[in-house]
Amino acid sequence: MRLLGPLARPDEPPPESVTDVPIRTDPISVVRSFRRFWPLTYGDRRWLLLICVLASLTAVAETITILLFAELTDNALQQGSVSAFWKPAGQWLTVAVIGAIVGYLCSSLAVWTAERFVMRLRARVFGHLQTLPPHFYQRNRRGDLVERLTGDVEAIEALVVSGIVGAATALFNTFFYAAAAAWLSWKLALATFAMVPLFYLVTRVFTGPLRAVSRRGRAADGAITAVVEETLVNVVMTQAYNRQHDEEERLLGKARARFKAAVRGTRLAELYEQLVEVLETVCVLVIIGLGAWQISTGGITLGQLLAFAAFIGSLYPPIRSLGQLGLTATAATAGAERLLEILDTEPTVTDPGASVAAPARRRAVGEVEAREVDFHYPGNPEPVLRGLSFTAVPGELLVITGPSGAGKSTLAALLLRFYDPDCGSIRLDGTSVNQLPLTYLRRNITLLPQDTLVLHDTIEQNIACGRTDTTFRDIEEAARAADAHDFIRALPDGYDTVVSPGTSRLSGGQLQRIAIARAMVRDAPVLLLDEPTTGLDALAAQRILGPLRRLAEGRTTIVITHDLALAADADRILVLDEGRLVESGTHTQLLDRSGLYATLFDAKPSRRNGTVNAHAKHARPSGIHWR
Repeated sequence: MRLLGPLARPDEPPPESVTDVPIRTDPISVVRSFRRFWPLTYGDRRWLLLICVLASLTAVAETITILLFAELTDNALQQGSVSAFWKPAGQWLTVAVIGAIVGYLCSSLAVWTAERFVMRLRARVFGHLQTLPPHFYQRNRRGDLVERLTGDVEAIEALVVSGIVGAATALFNTFFYAAAAAWLSWKLALATFAMVPLFYLVTRVFTGPLRAVSRRGRAADGAITAVVEETLVNVVMTQAYNRQHDEEERLLGKARARFKAAVRGTRLAELYEQLVEVLETVCVLVIIGLGAWQISTGGITLGQLLAFAAFIGSLYPPIRSLGQLGLTATAATAGAERLLEILDTEPTVTDPGASVAAPARRRAVGEVEAREVDFHYPGNPEPVLRGLSFTAVPGELLVITGPSGAGKSTLAALLLRFYDPDCGSIRLDGTSVNQLPLTYLRRNITLLPQDTLVLHDTIEQNIACGRTDTTFRDIEEAARAADAHDFIRALPDGYDTVVSPGTSRLSGGQLQRIAIARAMVRDAPVLLLDEPTTGLDALAAQRILGPLRRLAEGRTTIVITHDLALAADADRILVLDEGRLVESGTHTQLLDRSGLYATLFDAKPSRRNGTVNAHAKHARPSGIHWR
């Protein structure tokens, strides 16, 4: 299903997708990614500072408890004195309770801040996606874009917010534990710290492979989501063509890539963990051996040695955590690059916004004009429109027709300003559309695309989504005018019936009438109908013409269609061919000229039996009457 229906160019060759762009994995990209997303923490930085303060207090509390443990060992346990137990025990308990409270506040605030960042980043990427033109969605699989909005966003959070909190916690713990250990015995501390570079070397060895595996895993996640989304959308074709096994194999192919990346990543991570465990064991054994020697010489007490061992046991986890943070940062770079590819994609149009004065009237008159318009789609050098000029005025029914690929639907994309012309201009009430605020422009134009677009919501909300100040009475009146009220009331939940894209609860004609009711509620002076009868049988097409007629009354109505049955009653017909306006006139005038329009008209299936006579040629097409 096309996201914007016929406004997208079906014949445009898809250039390189952002999915296919190689991801930079050099170390500088981690810093670059962090700098790009750090501004999104604005407003939460004071909380990040508070989290760091709380993390330092937690480290201080844990340091004090270990020192109190040494005092208990030397003064109470080793001497067997109960009286020497109560004071340090009470102090230990007090510090432990305070540390627990501070630790709880630190963790809770860290999660709250991280989720706020995720919410803000996801909204930023989603908002940017909505500014990108139709061809962007042709070049990128929607499932992969969904994965970027979910998994990749969370990876960025692990880099920017959780990474900072984790790094601060690890640094504070390392500093206080190392300082306390050095205070207890600087000789043992020197021997212990001499082994720290080993942890750094192990981390360096594993960084590159884990980064590559993470990148492959991210890409595989996006591919799996894309395959599932595409298969569910096209399930009718899958079943009709017995492609179930093929689709399963396609999914399994992507899943195998994800499986290999996941297994490889888990093995590397587990190997890293086990090597670090071995290094920690070696360090502890060295400490115990040296400590035993120092106890024998009176250089350290048993309590101090146990406290020192506790500090070292507590010191290596934050050191390991710092190394793991490096791995997490490099892994998150894959997600960061994938999001930056979206955020760095520039919209094809920009809103003039405050740079131009807003139109004096909220509602446009509705005069539409094209002046010598040339246009080609980004990435495709072949022009789609060449020197196109026309004018449509309020109350006029203008039909635009021509062969496939002639550039008809491109006019709708230009008028709604999904793109700007290469040369010439599209004007609304005499003002170039690129000089009008986008909200004003699109508020005054109603589009009924070829694919009837519905939200996963109630029928009431689907009709009301065209305006924010709609009452239920407005919705009901619009539904009556669209000949939709009766079938809506006949539904079990009436206007509260939930519909969704691809729903089977309503027919194509019924969905189209809901879309017409939405357009009536919107009440814009310009109406764009893009292939309004496509996919409908003759009876369904005839049924929607009455509502369309009421909708078009008094508006500037532009109908883009292959169905020449809609052209017979048009005030004017424009015939496009290879992007140029080749004919213009009424139905009768164009038939008399025996040009392209007459050729297209005679090619209708109902006229291929050779029975067309001179009188029939000038008649209106049978079956559908616009007015």
